[in-house]
Amino acid sequence: QVQLVESGGGLVQAGGSLSLSCAASGRTFNDYSMGWFRQAPGYSPEFVAVISGGGSRTVYADSVKGRFTISRHNAANTVYLHMNSLKPEDTAVYYCAAKPDDRGRYYYFMEYDYRGRGTQVTVSS
Repeated sequence: QVQLVESGGGLVQAGGSLSLSCAASGRTFNDYSMGWFRQAPGYSPEFVAVISGGGSRTVYADSVKGRFTISRHNAANTVYLHMNSLKPEDTAVYYCAAKPDDRGRYYYFMEYDYRGRGTQVTVSS
């Protein structure tokens, strides 16, 4: 069982930066790929970024490439999402999620075994 708790959301002006954290419980954190997703009102969850269990592989959505960076600190059971040059269209609830490295489609939220409750990010224009 893995429990995930996001933090770091808030209100920021367009062009600003924000960093999210996701703390995971469990002893096998480095066996899991960790993904970030976001969901705006009225929309389905959208893939943002994923990082492999060992941290060597990352994938980003085109909409955030060059602006967001995903990283992880396995000793601290934590994954991060550093967001720069934020835009109003980045406004959403951001969720972290965990799935075994070798299973499931990384871009599909419902194929992650564990999901956090989310943290709100609001970008004002």
